[in-house]
Amino acid sequence: MNTTDAANKLGVSTKTVQRWVKQLQLPASRNELGHYFFTDEDIAVLKEVKEQLKKGTPMQNVTVARPKKSFFIKKNETVQAKAPEHLNALIEEKLEQFLQHEQLERELLQKKIAELERKLEQKADEVVSYQLLQQRRELEEERQQIKNLERKISELENSKDKKEPAVKREEKPKSKFKSIFSF
Repeated sequence: MNTTDAANKLGVSTKTVQRWVKQLQLPASRNELGHYFFTDEDIAVLKEVKEQLKKGTPMQNVTVARPKKSFFIKKNETVQAKAPEHLNALIEEKLEQFLQHEQLERELLQKKIAELERKLEQKADEVVSYQLLQQRRELEEERQQIKNLERKISELENSKDKKEPAVKREEKPKSKFKSIFSF
């Protein structure tokens, strides 16, 4: 059963089940996608953990009875002590399956890393493009301001040139009559 089924059976959340497996280093199997897969024995162990925690035992003090089954042998596979060749073949088969599973996980991880790198590069390109467009807008605004200032300077210079001749000093006309009092 998967993590959700196990959590429902135990009456806890899926995150709680995952946390117990990781913190207590419980031997839970994983499927080809890397998700936990629990057997009935695993559920019994998790129920024991839940009971201990319910009684107030801190997580670091929880003890778990580890099953004495081999890592490579499933519950329904029985091995007789009289047939060591069969045991070796079974172990080799399980080891080969495990190695294939590990290879698939590595390939999946490499694909995920490549995808994340691609997304990161794409995001970096988008950020750089945005910054370039922003700088281009700012440069255009500055160019427009410079043009406006040049136009105003030109207008001021033109208006100054037009006003200068009109400001000439006018001389008073000389009177033909001299004053009586002039000597």
